[in-house]
Amino acid sequence: MKVYFIIIIWFQSILLFGQTTIETKPTIENNGFKFKVSNTNINTKFSEIGSGFFKCKLIMVSSKKIGDLTKKDPNTNEAYKELYCLDTLGYGKLSNPLLFSRVLNTNDSEGQISFSPDQKTVYYSRSSKANSLEYKIYKAVLEEGSNGNWINEELLSFNSENVSIENPFVSPKGDQLYFSANMPDAIGGYDIYVVDINADGTLGTPKNLGKKINTPFDDKHPYIFKDDTHLYFASKGHENMGGFDLFTSKISNNKYHTPKNLGNTINTEYDEIAYFNASSSSGYFSSNRKEENGFDIYYFTLDQINQTIEGEILDFNTKKVVSNTIVILKDENQKEIDQLITGEDGTYKFDISPLKSYTITTKKSNFKDTSFDFTSYKSEKTTYNKDLEINEVKVNEVRVRVDVENIYFDSARHEIKEESYVTLDKIIKILNDHPKIKLEINAHTDNNGTDAFNLNLSKKRAESALNYLVKNDIAKNRLFSKGYGEREPLIDCKNLCTKEDLQTNRRVEFVILDSSPENTP
Repeated sequence: MKVYFIIIIWFQSILLFGQTTIETKPTIENNGFKFKVSNTNINTKFSEIGSGFFKCKLIMVSSKKIGDLTKKDPNTNEAYKELYCLDTLGYGKLSNPLLFSRVLNTNDSEGQISFSPDQKTVYYSRSSKANSLEYKIYKAVLEEGSNGNWINEELLSFNSENVSIENPFVSPKGDQLYFSANMPDAIGGYDIYVVDINADGTLGTPKNLGKKINTPFDDKHPYIFKDDTHLYFASKGHENMGGFDLFTSKISNNKYHTPKNLGNTINTEYDEIAYFNASSSSGYFSSNRKEENGFDIYYFTLDQINQTIEGEILDFNTKKVVSNTIVILKDENQKEIDQLITGEDGTYKFDISPLKSYTITTKKSNFKDTSFDFTSYKSEKTTYNKDLEINEVKVNEVRVRVDVENIYFDSARHEIKEESYVTLDKIIKILNDHPKIKLEINAHTDNNGTDAFNLNLSKKRAESALNYLVKNDIAKNRLFSKGYGEREPLIDCKNLCTKEDLQTNRRVEFVILDSSPENTP
């Protein structure tokens, strides 16, 4: 009886404290991604790792050149890595590799490499002479008129002793440099960092991307596709199948969303690293899934899994269809993705992505503004059906505010900045699609300056927006403008306003008015 009791306690301790040698890895499905992966024709028994493109040629790092006189790296027992370039021949087929640059290839191991958008500046990593596993990051520029002569090599200022800086990647706009490093402030072994590239080419101070991206394990190989909306990277942390897995994190408002594993159609229990696109639906990554070969380069194509959500807008009490309702789709950060106005049948339909959270908001004269939460919980092609029931309100005048991006002005000026034309063009489309709608344009300022100055400024800003719409063929008798100055702040911060508070209070609001005569201001 005592033996039985001891066995039970030991078994319970395994369950409670994890003291067992049996590891259970999380089950990860395709996660909404359908990758088709194929081996490329240039892989050898040595390591090949992709590193993006230069002038339409694929750049790779490889230890493939082995010979009797070739110097071997004692840490890897392979040749020191060199940079190669290859032509892409279509469908993942590559030409025979050629050495990329006599300047950038040295007697040390070369790491990955990245170029500015104009391809006149290169950022690259190279192992230190003292330790082939410790990399430093450099910069060089392309000699004017040359076909590939890199000059003015420069060791970047934030390199430091006993810190390895790897995987440089220049952002699509050329204003930021991402990299991975085992700096003292790293959350794990290697973290992903970003540093601003100033207009004069100088660099700011590196910043850790934080705990949303980085983990107590290694996080490496940052990459952002040219649409600038998603960060891709490799990590041994997060929800992981084993080794390095590939992840993506959506970027919005300069913030990184919770990373999502790219799923079991590309990741394995081995290491998957160095993901980059050749087009929106194809690209390359590297993996050591064939253990005898080190890392190989693989080609992928991605079949987008399309999903939609649709339904009817219904009166909560009568269950009858409600027409001419503004329906707004927002992401998990409440950023607007799409907007429509329902027709006579009261139906709406939006394209969405798998495994994401959304909010659908309705706005309709004589009805309460209502929000509905929704999660696309399936990972295959799906149409979700969701009817939205809204409550009627009895009031004499209903004013429905249209949610669009803010209109921007320079400080103390009323001329509309060009970047705001896109927002005004959205308003024009709504007014053209619904010719009976009348619109009130309300402008608000922050509380800097006198009340009289701000009131006059807000009137001019509202008039500027109105004039833009009139110039684009919207009848003036459908438009009304009004300035409120600083009198109706969204954040009543008085004299303790932050820059963010002031920006929030500086705004132009567009209000759809009920088209009946009594509701015309």
